[in-house]
Amino acid sequence: MTKPANYAKNVFINCPFDDDYYDLRKILLFTVTYLGFTPRISLEISDSGEIRLDKIIRLIKESRYSIHDLSRLQAKSINEYYRLNMPFELGIDYGLRKFNSRYRDKKMLILEKSRFDYMKAISDINGFDIKDHNNDLETLVNRLRSWFAETTGVSGLIGSAKVYSDYFDFQRDLFLKKMTSYKTRHKSSDSEAEHFAKDEVKNMTIPEYIKEIVRWKKN
Repeated sequence: MTKPANYAKNVFINCPFDDDYYDLRKILLFTVTYLGFTPRISLEISDSGEIRLDKIIRLIKESRYSIHDLSRLQAKSINEYYRLNMPFELGIDYGLRKFNSRYRDKKMLILEKSRFDYMKAISDINGFDIKDHNNDLETLVNRLRSWFAETTGVSGLIGSAKVYSDYFDFQRDLFLKKMTSYKTRHKSSDSEAEHFAKDEVKNMTIPEYIKEIVRWKKN
């Protein structure tokens, strides 16, 4: 399979989709997009005719870079299983890079919540340069920005403090955009428009969200 033209800008995102990870996922996607790269994530397209695993493999092959967040490996309650999707996808990515010479140029960032948490569940990756974020948004941005600067060779990247600040500016502007649009169309009260805007932003699909980031950055 020929690599796509945008292979060098694609970043495969392997992260949880639960509500607890919502804010981390949003700022992760924002940071990747803001720094000039293209997030590729399994929820970017819904096709009932494509097997999920096949889609993940395709996205990994189409992306030179990948980010794997293993911070949700641990079960939360008694009799709950460990969550193994993230390490499984990491294994696919590593195997492709290790055993297929066409993909030796692939680079990956592995994230965890607290330092050495991964050792309790997947000790085989001991020796990898794994970064912790402690579920903190600003720390995550710093880890991402540093990795891009060190790994991609792109010079002149915007500092992490600026990225972090701009993320909240973007979130505010997106909320106001949705609120204003609703008020204009429905002549509603502020409280009604606020409720709509919160729901609209929260339930926005990932492709829509990324398009909004690109549009905001251009403007």
